[in-house]
Amino acid sequence: MKAKELRAYSLHELHQLLHQKRKELYELRYKNAQSPLPKAGSQIPALRRDIARILTVLNEKRHERNRTRQ
Repeated sequence: MKAKELRAYSLHELHQLLHQKRKELYELRYKNAQSPLPKAGSQIPALRRDIARILTVLNEKRHERNRTRQ
């Protein structure tokens, strides 16, 4: 997902997406630890980047909301 796409989401939707991506990452790491998966080497970093993008957009929205309150 691109940050531009994520900015269209609401805070609630971003929190849900973040929870979903973290769960996917946890499950992928668990499966990979049990028996190495062929694509895990590229999927794990991609999920981590998606999580980082979601967190970045969440922080941007929080800061923007706080600025408008002041």
